[in-house]
Amino acid sequence: MSKFFYGVIEGFYGRQWSWQARTDYADFLSRQNFDCYIYAPKGDSFLRSRWRENHDDKTWLQLTRLAGVYHEAGLRFGIGLSPVGLNRNYNNDDKSALVAKVKQLNALDADILCILFDDTEGGIDDMAQRQITIAKDVMAHSNAKQFIVCPSYYSFDPVLEEVFGAMPKNYLSDLAQGLPKEVDIFWTGNQVVSEKYTQQDIESVQAIIQRKPILWDNYPVNDGKKISAFLHLRPYQNRPWQLSEWTAGHLVNPMNQPMLSQLVLSSLSALYQDRDNYRQEKNLDEMLGALADKVLAAYIKDDMSLFQDIGLNELGERQKEQLLSRYQSFDHSVAREIVDWLSGGFKFDPACLTD
Repeated sequence: MSKFFYGVIEGFYGRQWSWQARTDYADFLSRQNFDCYIYAPKGDSFLRSRWRENHDDKTWLQLTRLAGVYHEAGLRFGIGLSPVGLNRNYNNDDKSALVAKVKQLNALDADILCILFDDTEGGIDDMAQRQITIAKDVMAHSNAKQFIVCPSYYSFDPVLEEVFGAMPKNYLSDLAQGLPKEVDIFWTGNQVVSEKYTQQDIESVQAIIQRKPILWDNYPVNDGKKISAFLHLRPYQNRPWQLSEWTAGHLVNPMNQPMLSQLVLSSLSALYQDRDNYRQEKNLDEMLGALADKVLAAYIKDDMSLFQDIGLNELGERQKEQLLSRYQSFDHSVAREIVDWLSGGFKFDPACLTD
């Protein structure tokens, strides 16, 4: 059985990270003792709606360089493939196109390949069997060392059935039973965005999938219509370090703001290293101290409730102007992201859901 690991999966909707930010994350994750980074942005249509097509040359060059940067940093590099449109029908032409895609991705020498069936058409009776076939075809032609499947119904949250249709009877257990035992399975928890994880939560899904799940933790992600109006900056809570014993791995979906996300991600590292000695307030002070600017740190601590609890839509115009003036005075990457957010630079665009 593989060793527990924790890492980052860039798997959000909306405004994407720059290639420079992705590259810089290798150093940050290495310093924080993370295991891996997985490239799976919803905005890369060549891994989703246009998966049958190859990436353009410029993007492919960036991806190739990115994989190299992570390998040089001693981190595992992963990629997420969402073969959209195959839940209802999967014929020989589809298989040929899928195999060709996998063989192209092999050039990246990815350590982890995620086969993602999330946020696509559901409510199809024989969907589990079709997804099993797809996953096995991918595995047969991939050079990845680890495979993680994200089910179409990846949480007990009823919102998935409301949006994508009723879950077929025994879908999750049938999918898990048909997948090879060495294949890992993602789980976001009792909700799509889970506030907490308990041993009972993990045991409930483990009984169904017959293996330890890999958590896809949707905190601090802020890519939705409602949550894009918030900056999730508080350190991790309600996630016991024993998750390292109860699960196979813990992958975090960060915010659209890469530098602000680092503040929170550092607390995940602290959680697993400090164990029983982990304290949220202590870690908050430590992560703000890492900004190397005491004034900026104090401002963020004072304004954290405005950012995380009140949100952009509830701030008055005068309040926004005051905050903009405050953070525009700093020449700091974190302050610039706050200014960008306050200015509407990360406003949710529904078009991102259709790509």
